[in-house]
Amino acid sequence: MLDLGLSKMALIGVVALLVIGPKDLPKVARMAGSLLGRAQRYINDVKSEVGREMELEELRKMQTEVQAAAQGVEQSIKQEFSEAQQHLNEVWGGNEAIPNAAEMTAHYSTKVKDFRRKKLLRQSALPAWYKNQQGRTQRVVSGAARMARYRVVSKAKSSFF
Repeated sequence: MLDLGLSKMALIGVVALLVIGPKDLPKVARMAGSLLGRAQRYINDVKSEVGREMELEELRKMQTEVQAAAQGVEQSIKQEFSEAQQHLNEVWGGNEAIPNAAEMTAHYSTKVKDFRRKKLLRQSALPAWYKNQQGRTQRVVSGAARMARYRVVSKAKSSFF
């Protein structure tokens, strides 16, 4: 970068003192420091952005590779499944076709969803008698009404007159 030693820095300071003057030198030094800090922050931001873009590009490349591998596996599984289904149809006798995987999956997925929903209702639903027994409030009562309920009322009221 810049090769600035102690003697060069002293020379720059003396020239700045003579050119700018002792009155304005602190203001100029502060401004130069703030501008240098801004420049360093900007350079660091650009470096980090470039690094993020490079990582993102690597992730995109990896994603396409994984998708291609997944499609290859999916195709091989479909091929093996269709061969097994044809073999079962031949063994079965060809009278009735075995339902394909999509129909079976759709049928069983609806059954599983219904079972889960019913199980959740059985486990989470509380009967009304239990809710009433636990003392849950049926209606909202104001603070003044609550205080009036528990206020001690004396039989002999004191009157001023």
